[in-house]
Amino acid sequence: MPLARVLNDRPDAARNGDTDVLAALLGRGRPLVMGILNVTPDSFSDGGHFFEASHAIAHAREMIEEGADILDIGAESTRPYGGMKPVTSADEIERLAPILPEIAKLGLPVSIDTYKADTAAWALDHGAAIINDIWGLHYDPAMAPLAAARGVPVIAMHNREAADPNIDIVADVLAFFARTLDIADKAGLARDKIVLDPGIGFGKTPEQSIICLARQEEFMRFSLPLLVGASRKRFINSVVPSAPLDRIGGSIASHVIAVEKGAAIVRVHDVKETVQALRIAAAIEAAR
Repeated sequence: MPLARVLNDRPDAARNGDTDVLAALLGRGRPLVMGILNVTPDSFSDGGHFFEASHAIAHAREMIEEGADILDIGAESTRPYGGMKPVTSADEIERLAPILPEIAKLGLPVSIDTYKADTAAWALDHGAAIINDIWGLHYDPAMAPLAAARGVPVIAMHNREAADPNIDIVADVLAFFARTLDIADKAGLARDKIVLDPGIGFGKTPEQSIICLARQEEFMRFSLPLLVGASRKRFINSVVPSAPLDRIGGSIASHVIAVEKGAAIVRVHDVKETVQALRIAAAIEAAR
């Protein structure tokens, strides 16, 4: 019963300098909470809120205090339903330069949310310990070799250029993951460095996102850890009309169910509320 694991005492935090940060994190034996930090002016939920370095660093400290296990920093809006402004690696690095090195000093493992190898390499040089690639190693042919050479973990997310309501979305995700693992194998990236993410909201209709959550167990056939990121996503609005900031309840419900179904990591905006929800759900289940 995965939820029961949440009650385990927190051991010493995994650090950015760990030789195997993913193994150290997963070794805690409980689901992990990844806190989202967008240092962009145009992210769908919190664009501009943490664009200033001082605000970003303060929010990172806040998420650590609230119980985050990993901090995920992104410098390009990748909101999945249009309107974002693509930026170059140089733009990303310019945004990250005053922020990422300072946050890495706080000690918690930092993930760099980028699909560009140049940005990932810079981030790894300046304190990041994990690559979070929303194109699952498919976009930049240099990403998998970079991760293999550096020996760092990769979160590989399913994505599509556009949603197609006529496809079998679960089959599409499985085929995408198979290609991801083939790319990783050819680059020499070890399987124990890979986390899979079905990409809730990305290249999917709201209905398809719900299907992916409902059939989450099918994505675990690769025997790899699974990350689920449903935080404030548009599919919640399709069930209960609500603005992004009013989707905390739907986000928490999705993540509690995802953990119950075996997710190793949940990626969230609302760290304090998610940590509390997971601990209470685990306490109730443990008492059965």
